[in-house]
Amino acid sequence: MVAQPSRRFWAGRRVLLTGHTGFKGAWAARMLAGLGAEVTGFALDPVPGSSAFAALEAGEVLHDDRRGDLRDADAVREATAGADIVLHMAAQAIVSEGFRDPAGTWASNVTGTLNLLTALRGAGAAAVVVVTSDKVYRNDARRAFIETDALGGGDPYSASKAACEILVESHRAAFSDLPPLATARAGNVIGGGDFGRDRLIPDLVRARLAGAPLALRSPNATRPFQHVLDVVSGYLLLAEAMAEGTAPEAVNFGPDEAELSVTDMLAHWEAASGEVVDWRPADGPAMAEKPRLALDSSRARARLGWAPRLTTAEAVADTATWYRDWAGGAAMAPAADAAIGRWTGA
Repeated sequence: MVAQPSRRFWAGRRVLLTGHTGFKGAWAARMLAGLGAEVTGFALDPVPGSSAFAALEAGEVLHDDRRGDLRDADAVREATAGADIVLHMAAQAIVSEGFRDPAGTWASNVTGTLNLLTALRGAGAAAVVVVTSDKVYRNDARRAFIETDALGGGDPYSASKAACEILVESHRAAFSDLPPLATARAGNVIGGGDFGRDRLIPDLVRARLAGAPLALRSPNATRPFQHVLDVVSGYLLLAEAMAEGTAPEAVNFGPDEAELSVTDMLAHWEAASGEVVDWRPADGPAMAEKPRLALDSSRARARLGWAPRLTTAEAVADTATWYRDWAGGAAMAPAADAAIGRWTGA
């Protein structure tokens, strides 16, 4: 039986959620609030334009909506005050943006995490989950990665996230006044409300709304695509296990289909939507990306009782339905709560 986040655990918990204005963060805010948590969000303003934060009305379920920059140590310290559980999801999360702004990517992802860990020393929190990425691995193996594989990173985003892993590990070893720390490794998350730049589904949605062909950078690349609620529920289960002293220190969260090609993803979209996807190769030089990435999630299954509830095909179908309804003007917050209830039993 697949484990579900526990209302008994989360009800009344004071949770600091960084990155609540982002795609995964907005879903996490609604899931936590639905479980009865008292959620304080800390993040930059949403990127202008459409956002999960607005579509899901995530601000309406927060106890406190704080806007600030992880690079501001004083603001981070103020946000952590009184938090019992910390879910650190804030980051510069776009691979292509790492090429455009490597310094900003490193500052946000590494210095920002360092500021958070510094603020948490002696603070008495019960558990801290630092969300990194499936791209933290050196990516020189011909199999799905396990948590003990070597870390690396061949681009600024990936390398900065691998550095976050080392930062967390070193602080865990060096400072006994920190709360329990664990890292969560997932990526290529899909679901309603993602409008990020240079990501497959948002680019597809924008292309279709504009009546233009989709430009693909790497149509044959494989990635571990998975639904946002499968991933967020994993983060919550990890936090619960940490607070109970039973959690591993790093956990992969990946789909049952360890990897799937971009073109296979588009085939799933066509099957779900009944529409043919018109695509062409992207113009310009290719961005330096690894052609293959897959995760082994055996540890999450064995130690947390976690497993994805949706196959990749089901996740794509759910996502296609969300964007269809959103484009049609439907209220997405009630639909989000109904979907969350299927993961939490609420």
